[in-house]
Amino acid sequence: MPDEIYDLVVIGGGINGTGIAADASARGLSVLLAEAEDLAGATSSASSKLIHGGLRYLEHFELRLVREALAEREVLLAKAPHIIWPMRFILPHIAGMRPRALLRAGLFLYDHLAARETLDRSRALDLRRDPAGAPLASDLQHGFSYWDCWVDDARLVVLNAIAAREAGALIVTRTPVRELSVDGGLWVVRLGTEERRVRARAIVNAAGPWVGDVARLVSGPRRASPPTVRLVKGSHIVVPRITGADDGYTFQHRDGRVVFALPFEENFTLIGTTERPQFGSPRAARVEKEEETYLLDIASRYFRAPLTPDQIVWSFAGVRPLDDDGSESASAVSRDYRLELEAGITPPILHVIGGKITTYRKLAEAALKLLEPHLVPMRQGTTATTPLPGGDLDGRTFDTWFDDFARRNHGFNKGYLRRLARRYGTRSSRIIAEATTERDLGENFGVGLSAREIAYLKAEEWAQTADDILWRRTKAGLHLAPDERQRAEDAIGAYLGKV
Repeated sequence: MPDEIYDLVVIGGGINGTGIAADASARGLSVLLAEAEDLAGATSSASSKLIHGGLRYLEHFELRLVREALAEREVLLAKAPHIIWPMRFILPHIAGMRPRALLRAGLFLYDHLAARETLDRSRALDLRRDPAGAPLASDLQHGFSYWDCWVDDARLVVLNAIAAREAGALIVTRTPVRELSVDGGLWVVRLGTEERRVRARAIVNAAGPWVGDVARLVSGPRRASPPTVRLVKGSHIVVPRITGADDGYTFQHRDGRVVFALPFEENFTLIGTTERPQFGSPRAARVEKEEETYLLDIASRYFRAPLTPDQIVWSFAGVRPLDDDGSESASAVSRDYRLELEAGITPPILHVIGGKITTYRKLAEAALKLLEPHLVPMRQGTTATTPLPGGDLDGRTFDTWFDDFARRNHGFNKGYLRRLARRYGTRSSRIIAEATTERDLGENFGVGLSAREIAYLKAEEWAQTADDILWRRTKAGLHLAPDERQRAEDAIGAYLGKV
């Protein structure tokens, strides 16, 4: 049987890979995306969960990156209002760090580098009077507010994968690429453990921290040496919601870095991130005690009530594959992306280096522009105005749409419906279907995670393990006590084996 031939094989199921697959398939290209583990299984589910311009990048004069990211906030907010929403940030001023005049100037630039349609402008605050100052230490009297957006990072990846599939792409998970070779002017891609082979006119290497490893799978002559990236680990901790901390907070550290404290999953505060070189396998990245101490210390300096290690209920670490620009410190390394195209000796292969969640869509457009001369004529267009799955609210705000959704499903607990809507948007109806109460959705595996939802996640969102469901497709694991969590993992694993 002859090998299947695709216009494009994308290697890597993080935000860049799924974004490129969604864009390419929307342009009429035949696409296969191969992911070695789970979608968003590494860097793309371990971010600070922000769609932001990158206020601190202004200090490094990365004006193009900040401008592009600020413009993308509005685009992504409109594309996926169920998983992305505005968040106000409080930036306290502390004596001896960046002067207030410098902060004000930076925020003025942040307000005006790109057009704002939804988000408000920055303002000076008297923290002694503004409610946002209530959880802060009493010596913090002045500060500023500004706006960025929150995102469910892992769900953003899955939604792009669904968009790609619905435009004709084939998405295969837990299918590592074993070898890349050339035959007859096409790439030959050996996949998985069953010796499956496909052919491709072009390849995108979007393997994130493993971009160099994938490049080294190419056999035969090549134009350039494999790309290298600088691996930087970012760690986060989660504590019970700090009383009164219902905004995001941006804290300056004396080492020049900033740390965020963000409202998370209704009942928690997420604090991060660190920046440390990662040595060894990215999969081995773990939050170290020193990092916990670093994050607790800075949060305790700014918040009125000190934090202690026993309050940490969850922690996670991710490895960012940054373009190594020779900067001395990890903080100074650019978060911009670089696209490295090899063509001529081999069919085209495009290596994706660096990037950030906020600019994934622009990265995808740039990737397709580079590949366009090497592929069949592709449809012109943009993903800027097409809602991601579940985000088709017909011009309504999320709250307006949700009120109508809740009225139509009045037999369900409203809190349950809101959690469902924040995951699936308009596609929540596919889970509820003809059900009229939560009891109609089958077994409850904890915190409202029903058999019906789990079956949907397996059938529609490539979920294959309890981890996929509890920590990436949902964050239900965070809301379970340790003993409940183990029971849920066992029960979900058994159920997945049956559906």
